[in-house]
Amino acid sequence: MKSDARTKLGSDFGWLWSAYAVSTYGTWIAFGTFPLVAVRVLHSSAFAVSLLEAAGLAVAALVAVPLGPWVEHRAKRPVMVGTDLVRFLVMASVPAAYLAGVLTYAQLLVVSVVSGTAGIAFTAASGAYLKHLVAADRLLVANGRFEGTSWLATAAGPPLGGALVGLLGPVVTIAADAFSYLLSALGILRIRGGDVASPCAARVTGLSNGWRFIFHDPFLRRLFLNAMTVNGLIMATGPLMAVLLLGEYRFPAWQYGLAFGIPALGGFVGARLSARLVAQYGRHRVMVVFGWLRSIFPLGLALTRPGIPGLLTVIVVEALLIAAMGVFNPISATERLQRTPADRVAQVVSAWSISSKLSQAAFMTAWGVLGTLTSPLTAITISGVLLLATPLLLPQRAPAALTASPSEESAGCA
Repeated sequence: MKSDARTKLGSDFGWLWSAYAVSTYGTWIAFGTFPLVAVRVLHSSAFAVSLLEAAGLAVAALVAVPLGPWVEHRAKRPVMVGTDLVRFLVMASVPAAYLAGVLTYAQLLVVSVVSGTAGIAFTAASGAYLKHLVAADRLLVANGRFEGTSWLATAAGPPLGGALVGLLGPVVTIAADAFSYLLSALGILRIRGGDVASPCAARVTGLSNGWRFIFHDPFLRRLFLNAMTVNGLIMATGPLMAVLLLGEYRFPAWQYGLAFGIPALGGFVGARLSARLVAQYGRHRVMVVFGWLRSIFPLGLALTRPGIPGLLTVIVVEALLIAAMGVFNPISATERLQRTPADRVAQVVSAWSISSKLSQAAFMTAWGVLGTLTSPLTAITISGVLLLATPLLLPQRAPAALTASPSEESAGCA
């Protein structure tokens, strides 16, 4: 088997990958900019800043509910181009409103919701198109390249964005993010291969088909429940780590950036190793082992203390966690794509994305309350302890062949 780096996936995949890369780098360059604008430009309260993040996730997820079936039955490239252009326009409205002196908190909230909704639709369309574009035996390599790109952007984007903020102000990074979506749309337009769309609607319509399909398949059901719980518990500690490191422990901003920028390189390494480990040890075994590892490492954050030792603790723990995620995530994404029929991919991916955003918003809110009632470090420790039990939700056996549910077998044209 060829290594990840040597496997050829074609020029059309190259354009899709390039489009993903440029928009992902744009997103991470602008990471944290909306709260910064809300605080420094609009003088918003702490509650308003928290609401901006949580409401953006939750409302975007709810608004996106009808989009899964809509995306499923349309050609995927026009959907991707259209959602990129929507994100370009709404993001570009922020610097335009700032320059005109009319920027408001309500506009930031609307932009957050619209861009989040468009992002869910884009993810659903791109997942379905990737399955159409890449042969089944190369999906793991393709997903590994996306995962590696994501972690490199996570490592490089925030420091670059921080430099831009320092030199030119936070609104400039939002303009850079907007421009990245325009470049992404142009990259997708360069794809010359065919497209894919379900020829007709199922008799049972609506995004509920996506959740129904997930829960009908025992393997996907366990993978889904594990993902929602693990990602929710991990994401819940993000704001608490910011309060702990920047507030209680008085870490300088550059150290805080290092604490979460350097470890992202572990995700790139993990993503590059994922296909090789699967080739040597088998997909299910690797998924279970690294599913356990990504649930064990976060407990190490309970040892975080002030000063350089605390900084090194965070870097080491986060690097190990993210490396495990870098191996696990491409395998999980590949299992989801391979076990889902082509005419259900957009609905399944939409249901997965919507559930993920809602669960993360719920966990963030709950852990914010927990951290207020106890302390940030105590809440982070509780999250680490609960994560130790989450691997029990993972599929314990290799996946069996999928059998369609009665509703899926009878699906046909309306």
